[in-house]
Amino acid sequence: MILYQLRCAKHHEFETWFRDSATFDAQSRKGAVECPFCSDTKIVKMPMAPRLAKGHASEAAAEGRAREVASQVGQAMAKLRRHVEENCEYVGGKFPEEARRIHYGEAEERGIYGEATREEAVELKEEGVEVYPLPLPRRNG
Repeated sequence: MILYQLRCAKHHEFETWFRDSATFDAQSRKGAVECPFCSDTKIVKMPMAPRLAKGHASEAAAEGRAREVASQVGQAMAKLRRHVEENCEYVGGKFPEEARRIHYGEAEERGIYGEATREEAVELKEEGVEVYPLPLPRRNG
């Protein structure tokens, strides 16, 4: 496993684990590596200091730590999902329209969530509407 420091075209920096360098390269070419802040897929690796592992024990420890971190991330995502679903209104595919209405004072200010395309999210941000992509699966219904 390798931890890369990454940056998107809008200069957001973040870290992500990959199995190896080839995995990052393949996923990046497919546009599968995405900025968690703005969903940009134009991602580059930042310079980083090498971490030298000594022997198989270090590799096993690194893999164990990576699994632990992945589990913690999964738990945090599930907690975030529950919080959003319990405290915000689901507006489905009407999200872009309702977010604009709230932003421009045409609707009651409240927390909402729903679906928007990447292009719709970019347009909302360009208008000054605060939107954040969340690691939530799409709802059925």
